[in-house]
Amino acid sequence: MVARIQTVAFEGADARRVDVQVQVTSATKHRFNIVGLADKAVAESRERVWSAFNALGLHLPGKRITINLAPADLPKEGAHYDLPIALGLMAAIGAVPADAIEGFVAIGELSLDGTIAPVPGALPAGVLANSENLGLICPEPNGAEAAWAGDMPLLAPQNLIQLMNHFKGTQVLSRPEPGEMLEKGDGYDLRDVRGQETAKRAIEIAAAGGHNLLMVGPPGSGKSMLAARLPGLLPALTAKELLDVSMVHSIAGLLDRGQLSRARPFRAPHHSASMAAMVGGGARAKPGEASLAHRGVLFLDELPEFTAQVLDSLRQPLETGEISVARVNAHVTYPARFQLIAAMNPCRCGTGGADGVACRRGERCAADYQARVSGPFMDRLDIQIDVPAVTPADLALPPSKEGTKEVSDRVARARAVQLERNGGVTNAELPQNRLDHVAAPDSDGQKLLVQAAETLGLTARGYHRVIKVARTLADLDGSENVHRIHIAESLSHRRANKGLSRPQKSTYYVK
Repeated sequence: MVARIQTVAFEGADARRVDVQVQVTSATKHRFNIVGLADKAVAESRERVWSAFNALGLHLPGKRITINLAPADLPKEGAHYDLPIALGLMAAIGAVPADAIEGFVAIGELSLDGTIAPVPGALPAGVLANSENLGLICPEPNGAEAAWAGDMPLLAPQNLIQLMNHFKGTQVLSRPEPGEMLEKGDGYDLRDVRGQETAKRAIEIAAAGGHNLLMVGPPGSGKSMLAARLPGLLPALTAKELLDVSMVHSIAGLLDRGQLSRARPFRAPHHSASMAAMVGGGARAKPGEASLAHRGVLFLDELPEFTAQVLDSLRQPLETGEISVARVNAHVTYPARFQLIAAMNPCRCGTGGADGVACRRGERCAADYQARVSGPFMDRLDIQIDVPAVTPADLALPPSKEGTKEVSDRVARARAVQLERNGGVTNAELPQNRLDHVAAPDSDGQKLLVQAAETLGLTARGYHRVIKVARTLADLDGSENVHRIHIAESLSHRRANKGLSRPQKSTYYVK
């Protein structure tokens, strides 16, 4: 007799069904084998299962036990296979009815005393179970998270004894309620930022169109302060976006007590982050910071301090919205449709000649420092602005009349217009073949754009990104068409890309 129960293997942010088959046969020597391309954590399940059974007073027969995880050519990783293996064995030896577990997907890690410990991925496992009309058995701490997946039968026991009693009919496990839904918070307020009106305008444009933004300025000019206020300007996640984001965070084990949030993710990794930490990878190909920022903001402070390899690894997701992690034993794809916000000093010394403060090394310092960021990466940043130092006069100004609430209302209106017009995507995500239909400038605007492209040496990508930003400016103005004034403002938010050719006060140019 073969006892069966279902579990899952994770491929990217999705779960794939795995059939756990348990067979107990006579043999002259006791053996406990797990087959089906299992990694070390899965192979060690037999020790955890054995100890948990002993703690419960269950004794495995002195026979040959074979656990097959099918399909056999699919890699199996993680400790969440403990519970389905234990349930299959309990059905095989008659501790629980075999037919009672056949309609369930099970995930969970076993402690040596029979307690069921939480595992990542409860939400994707629940989504799979619900789509295939199966129930889900998961650890009690994961129950609130899994309950978001649908109305499928859901059991969330604390230990194996509760589960055994439930299947025997001596105890009833009630279905857990979904975790708390956290609404979009106000966060920091733009009123806290004194001066920097140009930078505030750039932040508003970036939020309205989902554009990537680079801020260059001396230390203390408010770059990080502005970036921290961007999430408060962004609209709350839609239902579909919320599910996409939560699936990734579930795989990473970041859903605390099943709480979901409508606020868009904001990730700010340190500049010492490795490539695997940024784009995902490692032995088990986990999602990186870029994927954890999906449908949200990835903030890179001190941009040139990141290694060139890490920055250039972001070029693909900035274009495609996904990251493919290829390993010898795994090839997974994670969603990574994030908005990149970057900040940097003009030079290593920090000042770069701003406000009359001479750099100790001169223009070479700024040129060498800014050259750490490659041209192809810089070309993917739609808006590039200078953030001058804040003066004492700026700090003495009263708070601005417009705060996060007023600006976010304009952003929401502009986003609603573009999502309806663009078929559900922001202006920044518009494919090139649709620009002529929805963002073509008028004749005066086109003439200005062509002249500026020749003067500034814009690439084809840069040319199209100027148009996308102009389309967002038109949306903020409530204009159906893109006019010359929108092209002009869009160009003003894209820094020159030919070195330090115009050394004006508080203005720096990337080589």
